[in-house]
Amino acid sequence: MKMSTKGRYGLRLMLDLAMNSGSRPVALKDVAARQEISEKYLEQIIIRLSRAGLVRGTRGARGGYVLARDPQEITVGDILRAVEGSLSPVDCADCAGGPVCDRADSCMTIDLWREMRQALEDVVDNRTLADLIAQRPQAKNET
Repeated sequence: MKMSTKGRYGLRLMLDLAMNSGSRPVALKDVAARQEISEKYLEQIIIRLSRAGLVRGTRGARGGYVLARDPQEITVGDILRAVEGSLSPVDCADCAGGPVCDRADSCMTIDLWREMRQALEDVVDNRTLADLIAQRPQAKNET
């Protein structure tokens, strides 16, 4: 199972905001330059993060984006769900025999898919932006 570029770039975007915003908004073009990601692609991602209530935007010459909550309150799971949607390896892992899958009650693999989803959620829902920042490798010139 692979995470899409939206998920990976969304996480990088949020980490960049956490590390560079302080009390002032960060321009998306600055994030794009630092992260070497297309500004147009980041614009698509920031819309989803904003709709999920993870970032706030301000307009104008000094506009940009800031985190809507403290980095220790935003989990990797929050970010991935905002940009990726469900974290299930297959759609039927979220169903309970309802409209997604009529076979859930007799499916021999449903428990496996649900265990995989749960294992991933256990990791991403227990790791925050602050955790990732604290674990980052120090650059040679930061000592």
